[in-house]
Amino acid sequence: MGEAGWLGQAGCSGGAAWSRAAGCPVRICVYCSSSERIDPGYVLLAGQVGTELAARGHTLVSGGGSISCMGAVARAARAGGAHTLGVIPHKLLEMEVTDTDADELIITETMRERKAIMDGRADAFLALPGGLGTLEELFEVWVAAMLGMHAKPIVVCDPDGVFAHLHTLVDSLVEQGFVRSDARDLLIWATTATEALDFLEAAAAATPTAVPTPTEAIEASAPPVD
Repeated sequence: MGEAGWLGQAGCSGGAAWSRAAGCPVRICVYCSSSERIDPGYVLLAGQVGTELAARGHTLVSGGGSISCMGAVARAARAGGAHTLGVIPHKLLEMEVTDTDADELIITETMRERKAIMDGRADAFLALPGGLGTLEELFEVWVAAMLGMHAKPIVVCDPDGVFAHLHTLVDSLVEQGFVRSDARDLLIWATTATEALDFLEAAAAATPTAVPTPTEAIEASAPPVD
């Protein structure tokens, strides 16, 4: 969390508490579908997220695909002037069709490396309706937050209830004692792109970060270079 993109921008340090100031850019990792068999409305939702993300001055971190929702969010973000980072493993280059227009494209050997880079380069996570890959990515960052391995906000934007059964299942697991209520509450639910980004921004502004290294503290407090 100590990377410059989290706190090292002039005016974005939270002072003694070392937390993100409201209105500062956030690197948002978006998990979403690469399926071309889904309702076009979900591709439209992904585009809305990319447009809204860019309008607010944030950066997109994605899985590096160029089709379906993955492609829609990246293209919309770039069209709005956002920086886009795509991370994709060699094995998926042909399957997902690589987002070669990404401002920064990282090709990894494995899926584990892909997820680690996406997680490490993000300040917040946003999951859109998706399949097993989206769920796997969502659960990994959710469990990591539950274990105290990070404090980055996680939002699910689900306007049509695709994940309604998941929501109900987790509530049931809480009732039966398998999941703590505070772990369940780490996940924030939204129904529109605007609401999702509002939640992410508010949570990111309120989230304390790791203690900065001396170098990071100096960089964050230094005046901008003309």
